[in-house]
Amino acid sequence: MISPFRPSGRDVLRESVGGQRRRVALGALLGSGHQIGEALVPALIGVVIDKAVTRSDTGALLLWLGVLAVVYTGLALSFRFGAWSGDLAAARAEHALRVRLVGRVLDPRGGAEDGRLPGALANTATEDARRVGAVNMALTSGFSALVGIAACAVVLLRTSVPLGLVVLVGTPVLLLLGHLLSKPLESRSEAEQEQAAHASAIAADLVAGLRILKGIGGEPTAIARYRATSRGSLLATLRAARAQALQTGTVLTMTGCLIAAVALVGGRLAAQGSISLGQLVSAFGLALFLLGPLEVLAWVNTELAQGRASATRIAEVLATPHKVASGTGSPAEPVRGALRLTGVGHGGLRDLDLDVAPGELLGVVATDPADAADLLRCLARRADPESGTVTLDGVALTELDPAALRTAVLVAEHEADLFRGSVRANVSAAAPRSADPGPAMAAAGVTQVAGTLPDGEHTQVSERGRSLSGGQRQRVALARALAADRAVLVVHDPTTAVDAVTEAGIAAGLREIREGRTTVLVTTSPALLSVTDRVVLLDGGRVTDSAPHADLILRHDAYRSAVLA
Repeated sequence: MISPFRPSGRDVLRESVGGQRRRVALGALLGSGHQIGEALVPALIGVVIDKAVTRSDTGALLLWLGVLAVVYTGLALSFRFGAWSGDLAAARAEHALRVRLVGRVLDPRGGAEDGRLPGALANTATEDARRVGAVNMALTSGFSALVGIAACAVVLLRTSVPLGLVVLVGTPVLLLLGHLLSKPLESRSEAEQEQAAHASAIAADLVAGLRILKGIGGEPTAIARYRATSRGSLLATLRAARAQALQTGTVLTMTGCLIAAVALVGGRLAAQGSISLGQLVSAFGLALFLLGPLEVLAWVNTELAQGRASATRIAEVLATPHKVASGTGSPAEPVRGALRLTGVGHGGLRDLDLDVAPGELLGVVATDPADAADLLRCLARRADPESGTVTLDGVALTELDPAALRTAVLVAEHEADLFRGSVRANVSAAAPRSADPGPAMAAAGVTQVAGTLPDGEHTQVSERGRSLSGGQRQRVALARALAADRAVLVVHDPTTAVDAVTEAGIAAGLREIREGRTTVLVTTSPALLSVTDRVVLLDGGRVTDSAPHADLILRHDAYRSAVLA
């Protein structure tokens, strides 16, 4: 499905700045006041020299020193509050982008995560969002710097037309040069971020599978893989750094030439008597002042180049097409839980017909694990069938809003991650408010797990549940699915890492707690299948038989192979 709005990098930048336009405008206004004040200081020093120092006029000296003090106070306050406004605009824009990116990744219609490792998405939501947010501060500073240069040119023009013209002609040349040099920086910055995101994703992937790598002795291969990835990221960073150094060095060199030109012209005019001693001092002071705004403009060019590159990366995530159609309906209340698949074709599934009655506890055995995965994708609406329909209580799932559908149907995947927090908090994460997770914990055998932990059910679980064993993680994940109390629950192989005695207890507990509500167990576990009302055999992408577990054991070689192997 194609998203109705596919933002470009320019759209991301425009929205980021537009959303903070008031703060950016306030920061630019106050920053301009600071720059005008900075430009006035050398001019006022020249006035002090001409009207007080050379005439030995103490009264005039005190007066103009007072004026200088007022100007310094004004420019200091303008800088403080202008910088605060610009920084706040950058932080707010970064936060808004981060929230928007996370919202897109978590969108029930899916799609954003396809082809991207979690580490790469995290890098986009942090570093790229920060760089785009920083564009607000760059625009604030850039506008202020331009105002400062304009103020310097006006003061110099009032002192001497040739001095003013040197600034007015030289500054646009510097700006054009900085813009041209930012182009290679922009492309290299984008490549740098791509490589950095890839390296972060690989690192996160390796850390997540560290225990498995140690078990199979795969550390050397993993280290070599990360070393190659890290080296690529380093080379991209060095290329971007060289481009930035070239831009900054060239602009600063040209800036020095401009300042030298102002000083040279000012010195010649003073020698000819065209300007006074105070005006010469002002000219030199203004020439030195120019270094600040011009350096700011060089920095602004760098920030804009990096911001454009990051905005393009963010736009790619936001513009990723959704995996499923949005739909607008909601499941009928109350949800009966009748599921029907009619002529469904998806992946390995071929004209699949399957009816699940309301309140039924159904087992599904797939001779090919890929077929089970395809069935789960359709039921969870992580993908819509290529052909055929899936309905809930007679309403096609494609007509329902995915978020609303998931309040009625929960598909608990085999690979389920836990979160930081206590065991109890993990179980009750999706449970209705004020619901007691105790029955779900008992049914899934988590009560038994809690008895072996230091703080019982209040024991803290590390990231992704790594502090628990595989069987403990599975039981906590199953308890979380049961505590969610959905009208329809689909569970995929929830007990592959537990012993036979525990599995039998979970099977009995699961049947008891789900009594009267539709439950689908996609599994090859005999213990779980024995407590179902009936089992369907999925072979070759189609339902080839449906009967109680004991009957299928007797009459199907394919069933026996899948279940008893």
